[in-house]
Amino acid sequence: MDMERWRHYARARFFLLVNKPARAVEGLEAALRVDPDFHRAATSLGYAHGLLGKDELALKAFRRALEIKPKDAVVLFDLGFIHDRLRQYEPAIEAFEQAVALNPALDRAWYGLGLARAHRGQHEQAALALEKAAQLQPMNPHAWYALGMAYYTIGEPEKLAATIAHLDRFDPKMAHRLTQESSA
Repeated sequence: MDMERWRHYARARFFLLVNKPARAVEGLEAALRVDPDFHRAATSLGYAHGLLGKDELALKAFRRALEIKPKDAVVLFDLGFIHDRLRQYEPAIEAFEQAVALNPALDRAWYGLGLARAHRGQHEQAALALEKAAQLQPMNPHAWYALGMAYYTIGEPEKLAATIAHLDRFDPKMAHRLTQESSA
């Protein structure tokens, strides 16, 4: 049984690597038929469905992965990402908050939390989350851009200028875009 689930899983991971998520879904579902509690297969199934734009199926798979392993910060991030993409901001915020509580170093969860809070109009809280994301990943232009927009929205011109200056050191195009957006 163990070898069979791993065979299906390995084949599915290959299909994910070569950007064939529909084929990956077949293998992941086969692995889960062999072992319904196979956490990695449930997580990968959510990811594959997400790539296919089947967000409701992705949510279902990520929820199943969390039933198997409730304290998985990465799966909580994935769940939050899909909720955010569906514009379900409250469940997204909840999932991202759980993810950062479990793993405070998970930069993408802080970034997702910041974006979801910004989408809800919670700009001060968004800035705090995005500050953490930018601190954890100082060369991520998307985190710095989002942080700059949060500073612009809450009326922090000095922090916005510092963010633009930092961004200009490693991504001048993104710094220019932030300058344009914040002066419009």
